[in-house]
Amino acid sequence: MDEPLISVLMPTYGQAEFIARAIRSLQAQTEARWELLVIDDASPDATAGAVTPLLDDPRIHYRRRLVNGGVGLALNEALDASTAPFIAYLPSDDVLFPEHLASLHATLDEDPDTVMAVSGVRHHYDRETLETVDGWPQLVQVLHRRVPERWLERTRLVTDDLDRMYWRRVRRHGRVATTGRVTAEWVHHPGQLTALIREPIGGINPFRARFRIDHPLRFRTSVGDRIDEVAHFRAFRERPPTPPAVDGLRILLVGELSYNPERILALEERGHRLWGLWTPQPHWYTMVGPVPFGHVTELRGGRGDWAAAIRRLAPDVIYGLLNWHAVPFAAEVRRAVPDIPFVWHFKEGPFICRERGTWGDLLELTERSHAVVHSSQEMAEWFATFVPGADDPARSLVVDGDLPNAAWFTGAAHSRRLSEDDGEIHTVVPGRPIGLHPEDVAALAANGIHLHFHGRFTHGQWREWIDRTRPMAKGHLHLHPTVGQERWTEVFSRYDAGWLHAFRSRNGGDLRRAVWDDLNLPARMATLAAAGLPMIQRDNDGARVAIQSVGRELGVGLFYEDYEALAAQLRDPATMASLRSDVAVHAPSFTFDAHVDRLVDLFRRAIADAGGGRPRRNAADPLQPAVASDVRVA
Repeated sequence: MDEPLISVLMPTYGQAEFIARAIRSLQAQTEARWELLVIDDASPDATAGAVTPLLDDPRIHYRRRLVNGGVGLALNEALDASTAPFIAYLPSDDVLFPEHLASLHATLDEDPDTVMAVSGVRHHYDRETLETVDGWPQLVQVLHRRVPERWLERTRLVTDDLDRMYWRRVRRHGRVATTGRVTAEWVHHPGQLTALIREPIGGINPFRARFRIDHPLRFRTSVGDRIDEVAHFRAFRERPPTPPAVDGLRILLVGELSYNPERILALEERGHRLWGLWTPQPHWYTMVGPVPFGHVTELRGGRGDWAAAIRRLAPDVIYGLLNWHAVPFAAEVRRAVPDIPFVWHFKEGPFICRERGTWGDLLELTERSHAVVHSSQEMAEWFATFVPGADDPARSLVVDGDLPNAAWFTGAAHSRRLSEDDGEIHTVVPGRPIGLHPEDVAALAANGIHLHFHGRFTHGQWREWIDRTRPMAKGHLHLHPTVGQERWTEVFSRYDAGWLHAFRSRNGGDLRRAVWDDLNLPARMATLAAAGLPMIQRDNDGARVAIQSVGRELGVGLFYEDYEALAAQLRDPATMASLRSDVAVHAPSFTFDAHVDRLVDLFRRAIADAGGGRPRRNAADPLQPAVASDVRVA
């Protein structure tokens, strides 16, 4: 057999249904002088079986990794094993047209100073381009000369930006040319790596779950916010574990941890021990394990035998949480081990559960769990209108389930307010400007009120809104990046007040008429509290509205009927000083830590109601599970 002219690299993970099609498209190439290096990155499916019948072709080489390491590592292993002077790529879910390799090589061969050739590509089923889809070539489009460069690996960064991963380093060695022909297809499907990386279909938590990643990630997508879990969670991860309390509980977390996942460490800091069992299909903002902040042990029972692992672990209580995404899995767990005390904590999404067909699961969790935690008093009473006793204090509690850890509220100094320098009024939206239409922002501007809109990813989702609003509120709409918890106080304290969701309630005091805005306590309430900001909300007097109840009870709400009256309040020093004082006094109540003792009391009541006896323990160490083979430290 002749020496190969082109080494084709194929990293693959979980693409058994696609991979044979991809390889057969390579075998159909008019340029036959190639070798294929398949690096199976510990696929959990039948990839090996799909490739085996094709290994009669001596040009095809297959290697299986025992532990998943990511596409960058797999590409580097393939590079190391390759022998040809030219390198091409064939992801296992893509397809080459017969002239692909030949036309790419001919383009490179025309000019010795050209280092990379790029083909046109079909994408999104029936669209074609002679350029690139995302601003950089996809793997399937490229042939390049062998260069002494390495792919960026997952331990350093996860990104869908192939230019950052490798192409820019290849370009240092020469020019880039295009073939001017569409000779490959970049295939889109839910399991595609790009889809798994990009929010909102993918994202860091679906990515973590898919590849079962057990270390903090640096994550940077072309459409989402930059995430650095290594730096963000370092202080939590590196602190020593809290010694178990004598009466500490063994708590199994089931579901997902949402926006402020590290809040759960408030339980560990009181000497309780935590295990985790996570919903298998999280959304981008629903944190699942292995958690990057540590101190939570992964329950390892495999996808099919977690019920047996729960019984071997013998937790004191199962704590099911939090949003609508976790409802089906939490209900499944509760049914599988009905004798183990189960406490269900629901934050948001009852109406989404109806739309998604999981309403029955949600009702079952509310009715049959040993105890229930509601995110607001209005939510508790709303459930009680059709689930008698749902708000019974003996088996329920009201605690917002997604409050942040108290660590984010300490140590940061407040910044000087912008208004102190320019005399203008500056308000902030940390997240979506829900209920503020372009006409509203224009009215705010007419009253001298600036709106600062934070959130890079959200800007992309609200691009049409931004484009309409800017000319209507000239000079008064300002866009800023997303702000992590560690900078809430520093950044948001520059503003005079912050916006909650703006809406006109129509329930007239009858919770049966309530919609989600009436029941919800937005996560941004804690963000604003950390920065000491009064919380702007429409005056819905006469209606039952959760944010209104909190705002009036604690004195942290800035209520308005019209924008002229709002501007007058924002300009009144006495009003604002009083509001800021109340926010400062009550800020700790917007942390999860402030409510942990009440939550643990509910756990203990649930345990007592379920039978009271503590589960069987390991005789050698009463704080260890009866059988420890299914758990490991994250």
